[in-house]
Amino acid sequence: MPTDLDPVSVTDLVAQLAPGWRALRRVLHQEPEIGMDLPDTQQRILDALEGIDVEITTGKALSSVVGVIRGQAPHEGERPVVLLRGDMDALPVTEAVDVPFVSQRPGVMHACGHDLHVAGLVGAAQLLHARRAELIGDVVLMFQPGEEGPGGAKPMIDEGLLTAAGRRVDAAYAVHVFSAEHPLGMWFGRPGTLMAAADEVVITVRGEGGHGAAPHRTLDPVPVACEIVLALQAMVTRKFHAFDPVILTVGKIVAGTKNNIIGDTAILELTVRTFSAEHRTKVLAEIERVAVGIASAHAMTAQLDRHDGYPATVNDPTEQDFAEATIRDLFGAERWTVQEFPEGGAEDMSFVLEQVPGAYLNISACPAGSDPATAPDNHSPRADFDDSVVPDIALFLAEMAIRRSAALASVTPS
Repeated sequence: MPTDLDPVSVTDLVAQLAPGWRALRRVLHQEPEIGMDLPDTQQRILDALEGIDVEITTGKALSSVVGVIRGQAPHEGERPVVLLRGDMDALPVTEAVDVPFVSQRPGVMHACGHDLHVAGLVGAAQLLHARRAELIGDVVLMFQPGEEGPGGAKPMIDEGLLTAAGRRVDAAYAVHVFSAEHPLGMWFGRPGTLMAAADEVVITVRGEGGHGAAPHRTLDPVPVACEIVLALQAMVTRKFHAFDPVILTVGKIVAGTKNNIIGDTAILELTVRTFSAEHRTKVLAEIERVAVGIASAHAMTAQLDRHDGYPATVNDPTEQDFAEATIRDLFGAERWTVQEFPEGGAEDMSFVLEQVPGAYLNISACPAGSDPATAPDNHSPRADFDDSVVPDIALFLAEMAIRRSAALASVTPS
């Protein structure tokens, strides 16, 4: 692989390397792994990074890979550090897509496109290796397990991710693919809040069970739980501004064992999505007020167990503008569109962006010939991702590292 490359030949280099990136993506697609322990995926990444000038560290508590590529462009003083992230894990989904490289692991599928993310970040690493003479800063490569849960970004930060280059990261970027919504190759994003915070709440209503034929001799928790469900929906619309929304879904209700038995408890399991730190704090307090108050009105109790999830994903406006300008320059203005509203989904890149200014961008991998409006969404067993976008992801990430480190170096005191 060349170590010095004239900028005009970058397109040729991408064309030369792209078949290898797409082949890697398809192997990963056949060998999906779930969660924090992804030994096969980790080894595939390590193998793909062989032969390039990268300092590699593997995770202690998880199967992460952190690489550092050192810039060789002349620069006096401390070099900027840019982080590029690709998540690695799959989902517990049985694939229903007819492709030659279908998942070979029953019940596990790359239904969210993380195999494309890995291939794109490997591609960026190879491009940066070839273009080290242009690179003023140092680049941290973040290959992260567990994005789909329980969350790998925070453990990686705890293990020293943000200082892996010897200095703290100055800016961070990530790309996510979508299987629907936009035509193939369309980039989209927005400054500010991009995705919601996601928390879980379990409400246990405690009464006193008994015979279903004599409910007056019991404290039946089921109608109380139902009342809480309805009251929570009213609470969301009456306590929170419509333009800083709260999404509250009671996804699971468990009570009783038989139709003529009133149980002691009814359990509600909620997902709560918020788009600001203020409402994230406020809604959890309101849920407790409503549940405890309604249960008390019926001489019962309500216990709340809260499980904090990912915070909101927030794009720094300056970094978002820089990323958008880079996309327009590389691919043309016609391939960029502004995402009008934040998404209700959550993403643990948010832990990085809480500490480092950065941007999270999206690109459509909706297969050519499919209608983006009706194509299956990410997480569907029928989600299909066109890996022709992998070279674009690799090129964008590499260019962001080169261009942003140069811009940061120009304002960094020497």
